[in-house]
Parts: sequence; structure tokens; C-alpha cells
Amino acid sequence: MTFEQQWLEYDYNPFILFSSNGKILSLNAEAQFLLGAASTSELFKLTTTYAYVSFGFKTTFLELEFGRYKFFALTVGYENEDEIGVKLYQSPSFKLNNPKPIGELTDIYTLVDLCISTNSISSNIKYTKEFDPTIPEIIINVNQFIKLLNKIYACFEGNETINTKIFYRVGEHIKFESKKYSIFSIEVQAQNLNQRKVDELEAIASNTNFYIDIQKKITINIPMITS
Repeated sequence: MTFEQQWLEYDYNPFILFSSNGKILSLNAEAQFLLGAASTSELFKLTTTYAYVSFGFKTTFLELEFGRYKFFALTVGYENEDEIGVKLYQSPSFKLNNPKPIGELTDIYTLVDLCISTNSISSNIKYTKEFDPTIPEIIINVNQFIKLLNKIYACFEGNETINTKIFYRVGEHIKFESKKYSIFSIEVQAQNLNQRKVDELEAIASNTNFYIDIQKKITINIPMITS
């Protein structure tokens, strides 16, 4: 996989390439999750509906919702009669009116590893990791974060494997005090989700400055505030 292909694969926004008869030729990781909420035929119809009559690329701003997924725009493009692609842009899953987070400058990888180590004790669950190593030290409320992440892992108790992914969210930002900050995410995923524990998690998250997105996976979205 080339560097450019990796950017597409790990993009937070779903991308799907269809054949002319609606068969999926390729898709990125996020689009695989989207297919759990929307059918292939539904997405192909959407793609052809918002495509140019002739070849080219067209971006349309509109509100779309598939299950827990919400989108504010899509881009459709094709250069021949055989393939057509669509990229959908997810709406921010966090509130934009929260105050700027306060805390201490911290290595996020150390905190995540600490939580994984804690939850691994006396457990048969296999914890796997996919970490983008480029996230800098950030200002974060350490105690709140550890409590929240431990509660997230509790939502996946009983699974054989729990995967934790840390990744930079390309093109997404948030503003505090007129200053723009990039965003990264910590995504926890396993096969089964304990809904009762999810309700407890939502109650805890509502009392923090962390922005969480709960689907079949649980994501914490964090601004990169370094000073």
C-alpha cells in the first residue's frame, strides 16, 4: 500500500469505488463500518444521483443520516463509464460550545498503555493496538481521561479481542478562543458491545470535556492542544 493509499484507507470519512453496475470495487476502513448501517444499493443510488451528467467531480452539501452516521456533504467523481467513486464527509460528533480543555501536558500513548495494562490484569482478552506515532504531547485532564477510557474498555468485556486505534483526523479542526486546533481520535472496537455499560459511559462522558462517538465502536475525539 502506497503512502497515498494509506491516507485514503485511514481517512475518517468513508470512501467507496463502485463499478458501473453498482458492485463495490474498493473501499476504505471507515466505509466498511458504514455498510453496517446502509446497504450497497442505497449508497450506489446516492452516488449516481449526485454525479455530474458528464465526467468529473462534484461536491454537494446536504444532510444525510444512516443509523448513527451523520454526513454534511459528499463528493462524487468518475472519469470513465466503468468506475465511479463517492466520499462522504462526517459531521463533527462533538459539541462545539464546550470550554477549552484544561489539564497537564501528557503523552497520550502512555495513558492508553496504562489503561490497557490495568484492564489486562486477570483477563483473557487480547488487546491489540494501531497507533499513529505522530501525535504530540497534549494538554489533557489525566484523571478524567483514564476514568473514561477504562469505562470504554468495560463496555467490551467478554470479547476475545479489543483493538485500540490512535489516529490523526485529516482535515478536521475545532476552535477555542478563536484559535484552531487539529483533532485526533482514540477508537476502541470489538465484536460485541454491552449496552448497559454504554449507558453508564454516556453518563460519565456528559460530565467531562471529552467528545465521544458511540457506534459499533467507541471513539474519543481529542483536540491537539500543546500549550
